[in-house]
Amino acid sequence: MTELHTLALRTVMASFDGGSLPEWARRRLGEGMGGICLFGGNVPSLDTVRELCAAIHDAAPQAIASLDEEGGDVTRLYYAVGSPHAGHAVLGVVDDTTLTRAVAGDIGAELREIGVDLDLGPVADVNSNPLNPVIGVRSFGGEPDLAARHVAAFVEGLQAAGVGACLKHFPGHGDTVADSHVALPVAEAPVEVLRARELVPFRAGVAAGAVAVMTSHVVVRALDPGRPATFSPLATQLLRSPGADGGLGFEGLLVSDALDMRGASGEIGVPTAAVRALGAGVDLLCLGPSFVDEQVQAVVEAIVAAVRSGDLAEARLVEAASRVDAATGRLHALRSASPTTGPGDGSASSVAARGAVQVDGTLGSLDRAQVLRFVAGANVAAGRVPWGLPPEARLLAGSPTIDVADGDPLPDLDPARPVVALVRGGHRYAWVVAGLTTLARRRPDLVVVELGWPGPDRLPGRTVVHTFGASAVSAQALDDRLAGALEG
Repeated sequence: MTELHTLALRTVMASFDGGSLPEWARRRLGEGMGGICLFGGNVPSLDTVRELCAAIHDAAPQAIASLDEEGGDVTRLYYAVGSPHAGHAVLGVVDDTTLTRAVAGDIGAELREIGVDLDLGPVADVNSNPLNPVIGVRSFGGEPDLAARHVAAFVEGLQAAGVGACLKHFPGHGDTVADSHVALPVAEAPVEVLRARELVPFRAGVAAGAVAVMTSHVVVRALDPGRPATFSPLATQLLRSPGADGGLGFEGLLVSDALDMRGASGEIGVPTAAVRALGAGVDLLCLGPSFVDEQVQAVVEAIVAAVRSGDLAEARLVEAASRVDAATGRLHALRSASPTTGPGDGSASSVAARGAVQVDGTLGSLDRAQVLRFVAGANVAAGRVPWGLPPEARLLAGSPTIDVADGDPLPDLDPARPVVALVRGGHRYAWVVAGLTTLARRRPDLVVVELGWPGPDRLPGRTVVHTFGASAVSAQALDDRLAGALEG
């Protein structure tokens, strides 16, 4: 390989299918590839992740092993069963930064023990728009100062445990009504609002020492009317400029969100997206899941061709590769300085999840309850992680949950038994709201449980319960709360 090829490869964070490191990935790591991002399909078990991380570091000690382990709804380690760690919205509702630091410390200790270097979290977005389809309970809240103090606490807890934190999705994905996985969202807020709202948690996370920041595939009109932040030098300038100039003064690693997402490469393809991201100031290119060697090669060749044609400055490529090297050194230092004890007992997450459950109305007797689950589309970031009450829930008492999908008629229900309806982001789906409205007319005793972000209007039902997350620990907290109503 030429020196340019080596530099280009250093800026790539690839991925692959399955639970073993492919030979092509091992070879690319040995040639200097920046790292590997693991996704849900790579994680049939924690032992598999441990073996994968060991294989990655055996191939290249300087490589970065990363994944999205936010806690709550977005988990890779617990993709098959749901996370035992409290999510951001849960922690924001409880608003105890000591708990947030402890939960992040538990996540960090677990990741460190299995060999992960960089966690692609916390989410620093302020979820100011309740119709947001992709952030929601991944955010600490809709108020910037609240989000800021919990972002800082999460960074501190995670990095004290020996794993780097990556703030996302800069400069904010909370005030959008589109998901950048499937479209190109646009944020219309003026620059004054951007500075007073979106940037506040990012500024706090930078001040707390986060190793990395991830760009968003969102067009932020106030910064750049025509380009998503991943491709915008103006967005990068805001991040990098000294704080005295209104910027954030961030000097660490800038990581792209996955470049296979439609908001980045839908019209241009991943190789071109990679070149544009580097040109805008991104240092490490996350290619997205399910890549193969030929696709990595196409990205590397596109970067090299852009340098040779003058479309991408060689100095920018050198700078990006140098920042990857510097981040690797920082991650190794965090690991070396952290204690070697394993993760905690999960008590902080349990306390937070129980404290976050809110009941609007009165819980009557739920003995022998009939439980419906309205199953709408899965959040792409979270994937199809299990949600709802756990199978062994006391509320179910041997009666399985009844799933209702779009187009299904409401099931026949026993009029002598109470009804509980589970929804997740129910306000975002007209068919769910219509179904709940019909059900509430038939059953004045209806209890609705919203496991997602609350909507602007109260859902139909005598009683509405909010959990602010659908992870395993939130499901258990919900069952604990509802079980108190089994005897009336």
